[in-house]
Amino acid sequence: MLSNTPMLLPSSDRLLNSPPDWLESDKPLCPNLVKQTRQLEVLNEELADQIAERQDMELALRKYRSMFEGAVEGIFQTTPDGHFIDCNPALAKIYGYASPAELLETLTNIGQQVYVNQNRRRDFIEKLRSHDSVTDFESQVYRKDGQIIWICENARAVRDRDGNLLYYEGFVTDITQRKVTEESLQRSEAKYKAQAEQLEETLNQLRQTQQQLIEKEHLSTLGKLLAGVAHEINNPVNFLCNNFPHAQQYTTDLLKLLQLYSQYNPQPAPEIQQEVEEIDLEFVVEDFPKTLSSMQMGAERLRQLVYSLKTLSGADEEQSIDIHQGLDSTLVMLYYRLKSKGNKQEIKVFKDYSKLPLVTCYPCGLNQVFMNVLCNAIDALKDMRPQPANGDSEQTITPSIWIRTELINNGKSGACAVIRIIDNGPGIDDELKQRIFEPFFTTKPPGKGTGLGLSISHQIIVEKHGGTFTCNSRPGQGTEFVIEIPI
Repeated sequence: MLSNTPMLLPSSDRLLNSPPDWLESDKPLCPNLVKQTRQLEVLNEELADQIAERQDMELALRKYRSMFEGAVEGIFQTTPDGHFIDCNPALAKIYGYASPAELLETLTNIGQQVYVNQNRRRDFIEKLRSHDSVTDFESQVYRKDGQIIWICENARAVRDRDGNLLYYEGFVTDITQRKVTEESLQRSEAKYKAQAEQLEETLNQLRQTQQQLIEKEHLSTLGKLLAGVAHEINNPVNFLCNNFPHAQQYTTDLLKLLQLYSQYNPQPAPEIQQEVEEIDLEFVVEDFPKTLSSMQMGAERLRQLVYSLKTLSGADEEQSIDIHQGLDSTLVMLYYRLKSKGNKQEIKVFKDYSKLPLVTCYPCGLNQVFMNVLCNAIDALKDMRPQPANGDSEQTITPSIWIRTELINNGKSGACAVIRIIDNGPGIDDELKQRIFEPFFTTKPPGKGTGLGLSISHQIIVEKHGGTFTCNSRPGQGTEFVIEIPI
């Protein structure tokens, strides 16, 4: 600092006439001046740095505010007790207010005024307290006009250096359109499922009707009935199956065109951008091909059922057929009984088909035999509980059916097609095995069986086809039915 003592400056004559003298006398003054000049320079530099830093902060703040004001998603800051501190125009628009100021003035209790289920605010706070953040928190909320919409929140808790909670901040997205789409898809799925179950039930009723008619030897009438049903269903099912590939190709082309449009026009008109946000275009683009694929799978399943109906309901006239097609069609019709239901395990089916020539037979009657034998195997396995395999408690026996075919020459009838249907059920003792082909003999509870299935099957194979129908079984070792049909 400069002293307050007045300084005597050298006179002009002294400066002119004797510079060395006055310079020598004023030497103590120079270091102080230099030192103070340096201090002023340092202060000026610090002040300039502070000014530049303040300008940078103001610029960053303006950029942040611009982003805050122009963001598409709603942005908010709230107090822990449920008051809005700040929000952007997008949030005000989502909640139906003309401006952030109107929203801040109107919504003074978020838990009671915003959420349809007031417990959602409490759940929201609990998640933030536990993890300091919450992701994809979906809720129903009220707009200003009372309309209910769906929102998705992503937020975090903001704390000071000492860990004290200051406020919550985060983003809000309007997902109403996506929820509407999801609900629509769920309703469609439920509708298709109900229709499939109804069709399955109808087919089950047809199967039961078929069995009753077969047992009453009304095969011709039943064949015409099922053939008519299969024919009526076949046309619309084929229409669906044949058009799904085109629909998928059209979908792929349209999505590709949409991607090209987005690529070459990344900044569409505001109306288009608003519509994209409202329909959640990204979700639709991802989910629509999956929806088509699911519908195609359902249509293909219907086509298989129709084909099986046509196969099983053919006219009972002698003709040359592929036995494997009859077996496969029968399995398709019995698929609903092989699936797991409740505490009942799924029944596994293993096929080991050999190469067989066409067999001259009565297809309808032969398919009836396959149906009867497979139904008996399923009945023996359906109530089977998990059992240890070979005494190993960690491995259990899975209810299973094996279907094997082979070509043999038995010497009597020449070449024969052999069909073996084997299960790993409880088996049959020798006393019961001797009676299983007797008419009206059954081991099932009253009302569950007529005792005619195996009797009619034996008659069809032995008397109608000149083949053999035998049973091999031991208690605890499963059952094997062997069918031999002369070619």
